[in-house]
Amino acid sequence: MIRLKWTQACYCVILCVIGFCLIMVPSVHGAPAKKPVNKPVAANEPSRITADAAVLMDVKTGEVLFSKQAHKRRPPASTTKIMTAILGLELGRPDEVVTVSEKAAAVGESTIHLDPGEKITLYELITGALIRSGNDACVAIAEHIAGSEDKFLDLMNRKALMLGAQDTNFKNTNGLPRKDHYSTAYDLAVMARYGLQIPQFSSIIRLKETEIHFIEPDTFMDLKNTNKLLWNYPYADGVKTGTTTAAGKCLVASATKEGRQLLAVVLNAPDRFGDSKKLLEWGFANTEIVHLSDAGQIMGDFPSEIKPVRVIATAPLEVSIPKNEREKLTTRIEWEKLKNLPVRAGERVGRLEVWLGEQKINSVPLVSENEVGEKSFLKTIISFYDRI
Repeated sequence: MIRLKWTQACYCVILCVIGFCLIMVPSVHGAPAKKPVNKPVAANEPSRITADAAVLMDVKTGEVLFSKQAHKRRPPASTTKIMTAILGLELGRPDEVVTVSEKAAAVGESTIHLDPGEKITLYELITGALIRSGNDACVAIAEHIAGSEDKFLDLMNRKALMLGAQDTNFKNTNGLPRKDHYSTAYDLAVMARYGLQIPQFSSIIRLKETEIHFIEPDTFMDLKNTNKLLWNYPYADGVKTGTTTAAGKCLVASATKEGRQLLAVVLNAPDRFGDSKKLLEWGFANTEIVHLSDAGQIMGDFPSEIKPVRVIATAPLEVSIPKNEREKLTTRIEWEKLKNLPVRAGERVGRLEVWLGEQKINSVPLVSENEVGEKSFLKTIISFYDRI
């Protein structure tokens, strides 16, 4: 059994602690974590989507632009490998040499034809899992990283929960049919969006064809991507196919046009490539990103009774909305702190909310720029009489 390295062990401990906290404390306000409302949707939303479940998400903002049974639990087939690859890249080094076990080599169906005792780098295995959809490569990755597939599965499920994929449960690393192995269109979009932020993940999934090198024996294998959208849609740049009898034809697809990246997920879709292209094209044509504030931008003054203090946004605030509804977009500040209390520099005092009509669609915390101390007793009396 391969033991976890010190950094990997620390990562596992962190995952366990955070995962436990997420379960015990669903949100900072004590209420159950809410799934995002499927918004906004333009009047001319795409029609005739063959998929049983679908989602279109803006990669930059994370907002859902279109959904169809987005939270319906379904078998995810080989789209499971998205999470396997993410953890392989995060917990291992690309150049680590993996020795293939008998268990990994025995995995069937879609494979890269691993044999027991072969040696290959972790990066090549991840490439084989994402491009050729190698089921055997996924087991080899799991055993190398965590010592066993079961231990790796625990990491996969905890990571999914950390990312907000609340309706996902992995029972294997590759998506082969298994009872209680499920995910949703929304969860897969969340996980894929996270993966796209990892440069090596993003570079692998855009490859139409490549080759991987085995160290022992010294051989090469040509791979062709199972994602046909890379050939028939010029803006496509990922992500992963999946097909089983139970799951049907599935696809997680990303595309970038004029600097904007969208992510489409279709599950049990007879026309998965057509559905994905239709969703992506609709998103590019009918929705847009609106930039509302920069990180560190002054957004107003907190009306402290002691002394007004300027507040700044902690992060950029951008939203994806239908182009024909931009005039409905408004912002408002909600204060979360009592006005008569002292304010520390950098303390959260409120939030800047974005509303589309009557629906709140996003927000960003506001913190104080400076410190404001307590009023002295004398100043309190003077200000009281000034108001009389």
